[in-house]
Amino acid sequence: MTALLPPSLLPHRWRVKREAGRHNEAILGILDTPPIVPRRDGLVIFSMIGTAVVLPYLVAVKSLWSQLGRGRIAILDDGTLTAADRAILAQHCGDPEIMAIADVPTHPFPKGGTWERLLTILDRRAGEYWIQLDSDTVTIGAVPELLDAISRNRSFCLLGGGDAAVGALPVADFARRLYPAGPQEGHVQTRIESRLDTVSPDHGWRYIRGCSGFTGFAAGGAGRDLARAFLAEMERLVGHEDTFIWGTEQVASNFQLANERDVLALPYGRYLNYWNEPWSTDAAFVHFVGTHRYDNGAYTAASRAVIDRLTA
Repeated sequence: MTALLPPSLLPHRWRVKREAGRHNEAILGILDTPPIVPRRDGLVIFSMIGTAVVLPYLVAVKSLWSQLGRGRIAILDDGTLTAADRAILAQHCGDPEIMAIADVPTHPFPKGGTWERLLTILDRRAGEYWIQLDSDTVTIGAVPELLDAISRNRSFCLLGGGDAAVGALPVADFARRLYPAGPQEGHVQTRIESRLDTVSPDHGWRYIRGCSGFTGFAAGGAGRDLARAFLAEMERLVGHEDTFIWGTEQVASNFQLANERDVLALPYGRYLNYWNEPWSTDAAFVHFVGTHRYDNGAYTAASRAVIDRLTA
């Protein structure tokens, strides 16, 4: 008989798949919570999802909507949603608008890597405020900062970490402050950000180190033209082929938001990414990033607490 490998020796993708399955089982109660009653009030809560994350997505969108109490739901199907998935989403999200990823024109932007998600927002934001919400997030408390930003039509950005609390800076100042040693190699985001001081100051551009997992794009803001101009700079900094690497969409989202009128950098103590560390009792929103998503059962515990609250 072949001995079973201990969990720590299983390949990473197997461990993640197993943990994701356990998480889905633990949050099945989300299907017993009241459905969202959408409102066409100028706010859109938008996500790109597939069949594997329907249950976590329902936790994410219901927990946020319950605190906002407003908005309609829109979904970008990554190509894997089934008929059963669509029926569940229709029941729980008030018959949301569902778009096909294949229908999003991308040229000259990269295809994949969530670029279709950003481009959809830029194409559709003229008359509505669009919130981009990842499925691996949980809103655990009141969000007055978001309500104020929406009411003022002010874009917002979830910071990438505590070191990004400086907010939006002129691109050269950002590079010098966050990368004092100069250009660096490694992850494509690091490569781009550390070279932003070579961008012409004549553009008057700014940059913020944010996380595209949770963003707010004010109605009437800039569309593809600004993003296209920045894409040309990214190609100059790292080469055309490397703009297709996963992570460039986040850089473009950060740039787009930094150049909005008075973008709000959400206070990181209350709106944070989970790095396997406890959050404060004042926290309102947690993004369970892939690296530590299932560590210590924190994601499941936060999700179940929300389900209990929604059920009650």
